[in-house]
Amino acid sequence: MNLSSPILVFFITIIVLSVLRFLSRTSFLHILVRCWRSVEDKFCAYQIFKVPQFNDLFQENQLYYKVSTYLTSLPAIEDSDFTNLFSGSKANDIILHLDRNQVIRDSFLGARVQWSFEKYCEGNGKRTLVLRLTKKDKRTILRPYLQHILSVADQIKQNKNEEIKLFMNLEKNPDENGRWASVPFTHPATMDTMVMDGDLKIKVKADLELFLKSKRYYHRLGHVWKRSYLLYGASGTGKSSFIAAMARFLSFDVYDIDISNVSDDSDLKMLLLQTTSRSVIVIEDLDRLLMEKPEDVSLSGVLNFMDGIVSCCGEERVMVFTMNSKDQIDQTVLRPGRVDVHIQFPLCDFSAFKSLANNYLGVKEHKLFSQVEESLLGGGSSLTPAEIGEIMISNRNSPTRALKLVISALQLRTSGGDGRRLSKAGQRVSESRSARSSRDETGETGGVFCQESGAHSVKEFKKLYGLLRMGSRRKESIDLSSSEEKGRSHQET
Repeated sequence: MNLSSPILVFFITIIVLSVLRFLSRTSFLHILVRCWRSVEDKFCAYQIFKVPQFNDLFQENQLYYKVSTYLTSLPAIEDSDFTNLFSGSKANDIILHLDRNQVIRDSFLGARVQWSFEKYCEGNGKRTLVLRLTKKDKRTILRPYLQHILSVADQIKQNKNEEIKLFMNLEKNPDENGRWASVPFTHPATMDTMVMDGDLKIKVKADLELFLKSKRYYHRLGHVWKRSYLLYGASGTGKSSFIAAMARFLSFDVYDIDISNVSDDSDLKMLLLQTTSRSVIVIEDLDRLLMEKPEDVSLSGVLNFMDGIVSCCGEERVMVFTMNSKDQIDQTVLRPGRVDVHIQFPLCDFSAFKSLANNYLGVKEHKLFSQVEESLLGGGSSLTPAEIGEIMISNRNSPTRALKLVISALQLRTSGGDGRRLSKAGQRVSESRSARSSRDETGETGGVFCQESGAHSVKEFKKLYGLLRMGSRRKESIDLSSSEEKGRSHQET
């Protein structure tokens, strides 16, 4: 009996462990835990707090996003029955997001809390996070717990290197979750990569840095803490890239307002109210908007957007307006207060060309630079940086060929077109370049185009260069024949 007792205990232990191991691999243990929590919930008094994503005016609640960021970082989200998986902005980055029917449990200072989504109702697109905790824990942990969430969310944002977003306004729809849709803003432009005058770049960076430190100064003056910029110049001179570089320099989100999706002046005001602090608010082609005078959005609506009462309902924001030209715009629209800083984006000069050659071709000096400088000084500065950059990209494997084609294009613009064939060919390539530079200006291609179109442009430029030489030879022959005729007539006299 004494010998059999240890053996019996051993076999009982093995059986119990096997049963527990089996139960741990099945849903039975999970069901027991849920039943225990359900019984416990019936005997405890709970209090519920709601965190809506938007208020009645569809203004964003920043606490909602910080709570979402915090909950997404909890290990409990991986232990949940189900969750949503999304790809991140970086390669091989997987992000877990809450689902509408998901319940996340957390603990703080020994107290247990529970987060969930409010039941979704048709016709009401508002999302709401629900916090549930016992009444006995409310007074001791509620405020410290919320402060803990804010601290963790801010730390997560800093660890992500201030990832910024691009917001685009949607068409007006009362059932939508607000008017703004966002995507990660991954434009690679920076202040260092911008091709512009060095002194101007230093002044702009200093102005932005001073703005970030001037909250108390603005308040002491009784002014709203915001700054407005006007960027004007031809398409392809780098205005959109400068906006991207500005946003990355400030680590501000970008709100790009599409006027075609704005129904009226009130809708424009509502869009402005739904923007957040630390943001760059952009309206492009303001001159076209003011000249065309659309029926939906009035001039007074645009002016109120720029410096009206509604524009004062948020701080630490930068407003940016772009134009091709400000010559025909009423100066009252551009007065100080509405527009603080005017920045002109000119056509390419020799200094900008050398920066482009260094960036695109890796060439700081070249024997053809003198010819480029002569062409620019001779009136060939009618090419934009985007057009010259396009030539360099398609011929980046041969800097010499790229520079020759740049010289040909500059000379073509300078000549004004000798002959009908030359002008028609030049018009075709100019239209092709304008279309591609327009796509680059809107950010659809990001400054990259397919190799076939690049090869086609090379052939066109070579053809144009040959036509230019033929035209100049014809002109020389005509001048020579006319001089010979004058000589013969002089001898006859």
